[in-house]
Amino acid sequence: MARRGKTATRQAVKMCAAALAALGAASSPARADWRGDIGTFRIGIVAEPGGGNTVPGLARLTDAYANALGMTVEFVVARDYAALIEAQASGRVQYAIYSALAYATASERCGCVEPLVAPVDTDGAVGIRSVLVTRDGRLADLAAMASHRIAIAPAENVGGALLPLAALRAEGVKIARDSPFLQRAASATTAETMLAGGEADALFGWEPADTDGRSTRSEGTVARLEAAGIPQASLRVLWTSGLLRYGPHAVRNDLDPEAKRRLTVFLTNLKFQTPDIYDLLEAAHSGGFVPAASKDYAMATAIVRHASDGRD
Repeated sequence: MARRGKTATRQAVKMCAAALAALGAASSPARADWRGDIGTFRIGIVAEPGGGNTVPGLARLTDAYANALGMTVEFVVARDYAALIEAQASGRVQYAIYSALAYATASERCGCVEPLVAPVDTDGAVGIRSVLVTRDGRLADLAAMASHRIAIAPAENVGGALLPLAALRAEGVKIARDSPFLQRAASATTAETMLAGGEADALFGWEPADTDGRSTRSEGTVARLEAAGIPQASLRVLWTSGLLRYGPHAVRNDLDPEAKRRLTVFLTNLKFQTPDIYDLLEAAHSGGFVPAASKDYAMATAIVRHASDGRD
């Protein structure tokens, strides 16, 4: 009886092993089906101004992505972000390289996209935050703005205009775009000159920040003012906004998880394994790619909503 029991147990084990092997054999082609379903993986990118429909190093980039995914890859060069957003929302491209505000716009447009990675700087900065800077104590705090002159960059400037107005509104501080105390400058540089020359008591500027929202101070408005000769001790940051992350590489959220995994591994290792390819893909931020999530773009979404609803 004991021998029969052992024999039955061995047979049961063999049957289970055979069943698992069969299941694995059956499921392996299924895992590969996403390539066949897609056919050609299309990546959307916006050409540099004046670049037409060409992107430097496009053939090398195409080969790098094709090797990472194990399938045919094609780059689609869009004329602008609006065209790129439409292409991804409609499913003509599976992957897109966005600015932060373009990604937020795409997310609001269809709810069908998710970020995979975003670039970082070598000093650890992952984005920017807006700052309200005063000189020599001319402005005491946010509450005193209405009785002072606040220099602000042109309306389309992200760090010096769009970000501070949207961030302040999110904090319950409502400032109209045409508030009389806002001194609209012709450029961000002009706003800095206004503070330096005494034509403004404070200005909205920007600075790079890390994942914890801490300033890296490697560049930005305060650094520029100091470089212009204003003593550091005379400058004071009265307020900082939330973090606006650098723009992500985003995929459609219905893309197969294995494709997302392969792309994330490829991109997060790219700077260290193939730096020349990374430089072709990301010219502005030289620290590599790190994983990103939708929540990282809450501030970008706030800006898009603030700009689109027309209210202050």
